[in-house]
Amino acid sequence: MAHHGKRVVKGREGIDRNKLYPIAEAVSMIKERANAKFDETIELAMNLGVDPRHADQMVRGVCALPNGSGRTVRVAVFARGAKAEEAKAAGADIVGAEDLLEIVQGGTIEFDRCIATPDMMGLVGRLGKVLGPRGLMPNPKVGTVTMDVTGAVKGAKGGSVEFRVEKAGIIHAGIGKASFDTEKLVQNIKAFADAVQKARPTGAKGTFVQRVAVSSTMGPGVHVDPSTVLNG
Repeated sequence: MAHHGKRVVKGREGIDRNKLYPIAEAVSMIKERANAKFDETIELAMNLGVDPRHADQMVRGVCALPNGSGRTVRVAVFARGAKAEEAKAAGADIVGAEDLLEIVQGGTIEFDRCIATPDMMGLVGRLGKVLGPRGLMPNPKVGTVTMDVTGAVKGAKGGSVEFRVEKAGIIHAGIGKASFDTEKLVQNIKAFADAVQKARPTGAKGTFVQRVAVSSTMGPGVHVDPSTVLNG
């Protein structure tokens, strides 16, 4: 039998693991228990009724959280000329072309989001084995291959969150910080859930969103009534 520390046991007190809580109540419970020495991330997990091994059941997209994510996101942009200058003006942390390619190929990846203009994808394609496994490969489906460099950079800096369903049919994302007001976290969660709903693939049958849970970085999880997330 697994032994849990006092902190874990105390955090679980008052949480009925067999109950589905309304989203606002669940978030309040999580915030109360987020007592680490740093500002914990509030995380959302959604179990979907899909099998991502089938191409017509893949779920991916991007959501602009209305209240931001609370994270400091480092953005790299592959662009040349006027678009490179536009990226710098928009606040990109790293901008380049062949020079940036060499840096990444050398193993230095000091960014959390990678954006590219369409004309750069021939170059960026060489980095597929490096950026792909890290989830950093630019993709037009999530708005990271675009001529709207300013919008993409500001979106990434402002709290846009990319999502992609994992092998077990789960989508997991950080949707804010424990220091956020409950109302702002609920708004972020509902916006994210709405984006996932809109990304429902044609191959999905039956109940799409099957289970929802929220947690903090170091805290317990709380099961949420999906209807309070999707129909609020």
